[in-house]
Amino acid sequence: MDKRNEKLKIAMLGHKRIPSREGGIEIVVEELATRMVAKGHCVTCYNRRGHHVSGAEFDGKNITEYKGVKIKSVFTIEKKGFAAVTSSFVASLHAAFGKYDVVHIHAEGPAFFSWLPKLFGKRVVVTIHGIDWKREKWKSGFGSKFIHQGEKNAAKYADEIIILSKGVHEYFKTTYGRETIFIPNGVNRPEVREADFITKRFDLHKNEYFLFLGRLVPEKGIRYLIEAFKEVKTDKKLVIVGGASDTDEFTKELKSLAESDQRIVFTGFVQGETLDELYSNAYVYVLPSDLEGMPLSLLEAMSYGNCCVVSDIAECEEVVEDKAIVFKKSNIEDLRKKLQGCCSDGRSVIDYKETAANFICQKYDWDKVVEKTLKVYKR
Repeated sequence: MDKRNEKLKIAMLGHKRIPSREGGIEIVVEELATRMVAKGHCVTCYNRRGHHVSGAEFDGKNITEYKGVKIKSVFTIEKKGFAAVTSSFVASLHAAFGKYDVVHIHAEGPAFFSWLPKLFGKRVVVTIHGIDWKREKWKSGFGSKFIHQGEKNAAKYADEIIILSKGVHEYFKTTYGRETIFIPNGVNRPEVREADFITKRFDLHKNEYFLFLGRLVPEKGIRYLIEAFKEVKTDKKLVIVGGASDTDEFTKELKSLAESDQRIVFTGFVQGETLDELYSNAYVYVLPSDLEGMPLSLLEAMSYGNCCVVSDIAECEEVVEDKAIVFKKSNIEDLRKKLQGCCSDGRSVIDYKETAANFICQKYDWDKVVEKTLKVYKR
């Protein structure tokens, strides 16, 4: 058979659950898997058992199939530090014995078990979504050691390693002498919606709020954002959208930091039309992160035609090029100046809005991402 037309049997693991917006990895796995199935390939995704990371009220239905993708839910110890380990081990073991051509593992922690399907003759591909051991919650203890070893095992056992940023490419080459393949994430062109649910639920109106969207974790720079915004002279609000991720204490800290400013609104985790409306009607989207893999929320924000303010980390600057406003990472005063500038220079904000969507949707196309990934599988 012509290898270009070969239909593959693919296993994906390392995510929490699909369909779900529990994190960027889940979005990536869903996009890859559903599009590969549409091309005639057979894809099985190994979901964790347990509850949604932002609370049981967001749990989806227990399913065995989604848009043609086979879903297998695996045993999971739903306890901090153990969920990823147990679910990744069981999924890797199952995939090792399954009839798959390729086992695609997502993230450094799950890659700890990359040797298992490799041992049984499977072709193993690992996507490194970011250097996860640098994240605040994994800087010490068992989790940090597990993720570090997962990174080393990926370098040692994976047939191919996909990375999402050029900095990670250099890191693997320098640290492990390992070549990697750069395939960034994609983004869909969305339908822009008028404010409806967000007005009724949060009293939010078009162009009357700054927006942050992401997990409420320290490395996202939300502390800086709140501190900076409190000093900005404006009637606009700051809307912080996202749920905790084993970080309830940090969420309480953020709310305590913001309680003196009635302009700051926490929505919790949102999805569906409410999320679409929040993106569609923001005045400016802000991503003040200290650390990112490849920020899908930034791609999404630009796809809705948003002016964006981002920290000057490489992972953000690679995405936006000159199509967004950049401030010095962790510098509260510089961030304050950039936010205040957006309030006083509305023309500049409009200019960024007018170029954002076409730029980002042409640069990051999911169909191209899928084609490149399939070539990696078949190499």
